[in-house]
Amino acid sequence: MPRVEEFIRGLPKTDLHMHLEGSLEPELLLKLAGRNRIQLKWSSADALRSAYEFDNLQTFLDLYYAGCEVLVTEQDFYELTHAYVRRAQADGVIRAEVFIGPQSFTTRGTPIATVIDGTLAAIHDAERDGTISVGLIITAQRHRTEADAFALLEQLRPWQGHILGIGMGGAEVGNPPSKFVNFFRACRDAGFRLTIHAGEEGPASYVREALELLDVDRIDHGVACLQDPELVAELARRQVALTVCPISNLRLKVVPSIAAHPLKTMLAHRLHVTVNSDDPAYFGGYASENLLACQRELDLSIDDVISLVRNGFTAAFLPDAERSAMLSKLEDYVARFDWTH
Repeated sequence: MPRVEEFIRGLPKTDLHMHLEGSLEPELLLKLAGRNRIQLKWSSADALRSAYEFDNLQTFLDLYYAGCEVLVTEQDFYELTHAYVRRAQADGVIRAEVFIGPQSFTTRGTPIATVIDGTLAAIHDAERDGTISVGLIITAQRHRTEADAFALLEQLRPWQGHILGIGMGGAEVGNPPSKFVNFFRACRDAGFRLTIHAGEEGPASYVREALELLDVDRIDHGVACLQDPELVAELARRQVALTVCPISNLRLKVVPSIAAHPLKTMLAHRLHVTVNSDDPAYFGGYASENLLACQRELDLSIDDVISLVRNGFTAAFLPDAERSAMLSKLEDYVARFDWTH
């Protein structure tokens, strides 16, 4: 393994934009389908992987929601979460903040307790050895109504002390952040940290709405912000973190190649950019693969890579003491890495 690759894979890192449903590897998907007696049109993991060719966000979401149908029991959600956390640990992730969207399941009759209890149990078990810290962010779906989002918020009350934040994903175009102003205000009042997907396929105005109308703590993706220089300046001034997912952007045709990705430009504008995996099972790239692809194709320096990883820790929804400890692990790794072999 080349030294640069070894360095990047070994870096203590974060993954702050990762959908648990999107970490459902084909082998586990097929296993759960069999256990829950769900008929699929794919007979093997290879056949399923061959379907992972997407024209845009919506064609991906169609397959993503089909995959969600195999998640039925609390044990299913436990196994899904456990598998991602173990894979993330192998990738050097020491802080993961993971999304799950209960509405995909509750609307077809799965109790919300099944979703959340299974997920939280796996997180609790994974954290026992102290090598990874995991926060859970619940996402509302933006193609649904604001009333639906409020119903979800009400359902979450029994777990409020165990949920890190509220996010929002789904089909972006035609569903601007302004549609959910009251919902996000209520989430803020309830004490949740806030994030929203904006500026992936949607325009820069969606990023501005997320910033100015919703007052979110982080913006997921956000790459379209470069269409608006004044917005870029404001994001840089406020250091609002953008959880960018380069391989996702490539696979969903947001960019034609990693070499054409605006990540390096965003760094040059001093934006608080982080690199994340999004839906790694479907897009073929966990946290390290995203960093490696960017380092190679955008000719990032080692200092650039370290800055991106450091940004992940400063953007994480963490207590200051825990953040400082993780940053110390990063700095210690960088200082001790032996480049001579």
